[in-house]
Amino acid sequence: MKAARTDYHVHPDYSIDASPVGIREYCYQAMKLGLKEICFTTHLEMDPLRKDIDNFAAVNGKRVSVYNKAWLDKYFDDIAQAQEEFRADGFQVKAGIEIGYCPGLEREIEDIINSYPFDFVLGAIHCLDHIAISSMKESPRYFETRSLSQVRTDYFTTLKEAVETGLFDSIAHVDLYRRYGIRQFGSEILTIHRGAIEPIFKEMARREMGLEINTSSFRRGLKEFHPSREIVELAVKAGVKIFTIGSDAHSLEQLGEYLDEAQALLEEYKLVSYVFNRRKAAPYSEKRAGCNSNRK
Repeated sequence: MKAARTDYHVHPDYSIDASPVGIREYCYQAMKLGLKEICFTTHLEMDPLRKDIDNFAAVNGKRVSVYNKAWLDKYFDDIAQAQEEFRADGFQVKAGIEIGYCPGLEREIEDIINSYPFDFVLGAIHCLDHIAISSMKESPRYFETRSLSQVRTDYFTTLKEAVETGLFDSIAHVDLYRRYGIRQFGSEILTIHRGAIEPIFKEMARREMGLEINTSSFRRGLKEFHPSREIVELAVKAGVKIFTIGSDAHSLEQLGEYLDEAQALLEEYKLVSYVFNRRKAAPYSEKRAGCNSNRK
């Protein structure tokens, strides 16, 4: 088994739910772990009905509105400094962002991702009906008041819309509803993707959009990655070829967790992990080889 060399889902101190650990500290730790490339994916949440909850970034420990783009200027300055500092070590530092998709905000999202030279734009479904299903505190308010059928409809309708926007390079933790939904619905929630996710994967394959193998599920007590092995198989069958792997680290000790196991899963299906440069995908290789993939 080859060791994982990339972590493409890392939250530095710009994410309001992350530990106060800066970009340089993460880079030093990544090199200690034997990683060759890191992509920072600070949170961007823009749901106007949650503007007092999570429409913020953190700058020097203080919350600022995500609509004040000055935080992005500093974010890119910090990444540029890290790129320069670690270049001689052969360590790659990439500028990414994790965007919580909210239907109806496509123009706002597009404005931000087109205004800055992002390497990687990761899309995610964190909220349904303006409730954070990713949150231990908030999620019961959603799951306890919906049927499993409604959860299925809500989630996969939103996921379909997110993919069809074409705004994202890869989709994060595609079965995130498992994280806390399993407490309400038990094992039944593990199969709600059947019949719903296959056409979405076909659209992702058509667009050459990636799928993330997110390892954070293990530190939350789940038995499989996000997504599960069954869902990975469905993605492969649908023609998805671009896969990214990420720890979803929100603290230094979470960086790189279970990445080797994620790499092993990809190898089982004769897949490789991908990296991005200015939103162009290429298979990772030690020699930085690989053909670019032009998303449609």
